[in-house]
Amino acid sequence: QYAIENLFSIRKDKFAHYPAVPEECDVVDREEQITFELGLDESIDKQEMLDIFQFDPDFDAHETAWKQIKIQILGEDSDDEDSSHDNEANPHNAIDLDTTTPAGELTANAAEFSALTKNTTIQDFTEQELVHLRRTIYLTIMSSVGFEECAHKIAKLDLPQGAEIEVCKMIIECCSQERTYLRYYGLLGQRFCLLHLPWQYAFIQCFSEQYTMIHRLETNKLRNVAKFFAHLFSTDALPWSCFSIIKLNEDDTTSSSRIFIKILCQELAERLGLHSLKKRFQDPNMSDTFASLFPMGLNVRDTRFSINFFTSIGLGVLTDKLRLHLKDAPKLIAEHQRKQHLLHEKPQLLAKKQGQSDDSNYDSDSSSSSSSSSSSSSSDDSSKSSSSSSSSSSSSSSLVSEAIV
Repeated sequence: QYAIENLFSIRKDKFAHYPAVPEECDVVDREEQITFELGLDESIDKQEMLDIFQFDPDFDAHETAWKQIKIQILGEDSDDEDSSHDNEANPHNAIDLDTTTPAGELTANAAEFSALTKNTTIQDFTEQELVHLRRTIYLTIMSSVGFEECAHKIAKLDLPQGAEIEVCKMIIECCSQERTYLRYYGLLGQRFCLLHLPWQYAFIQCFSEQYTMIHRLETNKLRNVAKFFAHLFSTDALPWSCFSIIKLNEDDTTSSSRIFIKILCQELAERLGLHSLKKRFQDPNMSDTFASLFPMGLNVRDTRFSINFFTSIGLGVLTDKLRLHLKDAPKLIAEHQRKQHLLHEKPQLLAKKQGQSDDSNYDSDSSSSSSSSSSSSSSDDSSKSSSSSSSSSSSSSSLVSEAIV
């Protein structure tokens, strides 16, 4: 309304502040102006090559001729005024028009400049291309009649490598901006996830980022995002292994993340049914994935928190295993403490057994030494007895020989 009123006031003043030709451009008097009349059937030399820069080897000669023509049209005063104005505006860049540079030096300078700029890489940190890409994606999403048309248009865009994540972020952002969740965005995300694996990986990354930064969203945006991802999970467009990033306990969740998990699980139960959802969550092959969502460790506090959370949102059927685990938790804790006690006592028992084995080795060594000494004494006795017997036998033999004689 204010803009229209402003336009009418400008028209009422007969565009006094908006002249057709600005004063700085009106340099030729009306009497001296030359008007060219062209017919519609005449052939016109458009000279389109004048818009393209080309190196002029006779630049000095052409510049001098242009100065003569300029003096003839505008006069010498205008030339002096322009040069003085340029010198006053930038005295460091003042140029003496009377001095001329040889053409060979100009050619050398141009060659040197081209050699310097040949290997120079220009990096654009203004992200103008990214802004243009996001604008194009947004207009495509908003102007399409159906999700198939939108997916076809976006797939035909000449996207640079790695730009899939920007498309996914724009889809999620447009979905969150709606007053209520529209199934159009869920079908669009499903189509891209089933199209190529890079799109699926991009949506997995977006799910992780959205859950990490979920506390920044308002309640309405949070609800739309949760329903969007619930649609992708219910149609198996995204793998359920994404649930591994959700840690359902009092320390690792906030009020916003708990609302997100609540809407996500309720929407999955509505789409799949409680029986199918329970079967999914209790799949033995996915037990590691849902271990943080349904904690069954020795920390009874986390187990009790998960049971109370799902019971409060009307999905207590999913916590049957958790209730059994909570009932057997005292036995498991006692068994764990007993094992820990045994682990602590085991080194002491080993040291004690090692000491007893050392004592037994010492006793066996002493007994073996005593037995060896007794055996040596017995051998001495036997040697003495053998020597006495030999002497007695020699004496008896001498007596026999004497009797014979």
